[in-house]
Amino acid sequence: MVTRCLRCRVLSCVPGARFLTQAQCKPRLVLGIETSCDDTGAAVVDETGKILGEALHSQKGTHLEAGGIIPTVAQKLHKEHIEKVVQEAVGNSGVSPYELTAIATTIKPGLALSLQVGLDYSLKLIEQYKKPFIPIHHMEAHALTVRMLHMVEFPFLVLLVSGGHSLLAVVRGVSDFLLLGQTLDEAPGDTLDKVARRLSLKNHSACGTMSGGEAIECLAKMGNRLHVRLTQPMSRCLDCDFSFSGLRNQVNQIIIKKEREEGCQEGQILSCVNDIAAAVQHTVAAHLAKRTHRAILFCKKEGLLPQPNPALVISGGVASNEYIRKALQVVTEANGFSLHCPPPKLCTDNGLMIAWNGIEKLRAGIDVVRNPKGIRYEPKAPLGINFSERVKKAAIKVPYLKLKI
Repeated sequence: MVTRCLRCRVLSCVPGARFLTQAQCKPRLVLGIETSCDDTGAAVVDETGKILGEALHSQKGTHLEAGGIIPTVAQKLHKEHIEKVVQEAVGNSGVSPYELTAIATTIKPGLALSLQVGLDYSLKLIEQYKKPFIPIHHMEAHALTVRMLHMVEFPFLVLLVSGGHSLLAVVRGVSDFLLLGQTLDEAPGDTLDKVARRLSLKNHSACGTMSGGEAIECLAKMGNRLHVRLTQPMSRCLDCDFSFSGLRNQVNQIIIKKEREEGCQEGQILSCVNDIAAAVQHTVAAHLAKRTHRAILFCKKEGLLPQPNPALVISGGVASNEYIRKALQVVTEANGFSLHCPPPKLCTDNGLMIAWNGIEKLRAGIDVVRNPKGIRYEPKAPLGINFSERVKKAAIKVPYLKLKI
């Protein structure tokens, strides 16, 4: 007899019963697989947010040495490690693949060659173990990761900042987003990485093995941002979009001038490198803070978030930066918002966030695909309904707020 669980509404077969109780229904388990950029991640998570098993292979060292991510190299490394990573995550979980409820995989957005590896491998697993497939939007997964740790209720405002993306959105539910603004050129993480490369920070004794963003944050703690003058991007644009390429061009001109003054050759470290790092980090933080402040005011004006107890969630690799978190905390405290951010380990790309997004979709009955033959990866993919024009028309002026950090 066909029955449904009272909790999860999953169809099951139990003779002589019409509904399954929670005790009769086994907890749902999702395997998440992430290969959208340069990290190969996998994890098994249950619907309470318990991490049963996880594994991650980072390509950071390879790409740091090469001076940036080379898509063909990333693809090769994903192919070499994905089986081992998935087997380790499943093995650590103590769960048989046959016990999984579904397999969730990032299919958009990201590097095409990297996404292809994850999707191809997942489709083989799905065929082998006869499991449903849950396609995942990478940025949606970042946005919902915090709910694995703290039950932040919908709707909430989210700022997603990483090496490939920068956006502000209202999260109304699983797969239900209102996009308020996004980067018009490059992402903040990309800007920090490029500045770090231009400063030759891989040759610096204090941060040579760090990623670009980590190196900037490390040196900024020892610098004085007031010694280097930078103009904040888009100060006259009354919207929630971001732009970082102009900032990078400003920094390049300053570096060229300082190199001439100090007689530095390529690969040498400038004496004022700490000050430059501090100024760049502060300008990025201030730009993110101001656009987020405008998003908060827009949400208040339009009644898009609950009162009281509205929430801001920040996630993505750049959200690991402590200085940027503190800048956003100034904004949230001034506006009566609570601030939520996953720990740094969960801000960067990983299989846990993909598995959790799979759990969220499973609960909501969204995108659980039984026949995934038509599924394709999408290197570029928008997130939700674009509200950016409405934000622009509102033309909200943001009051001055001193970032005491």
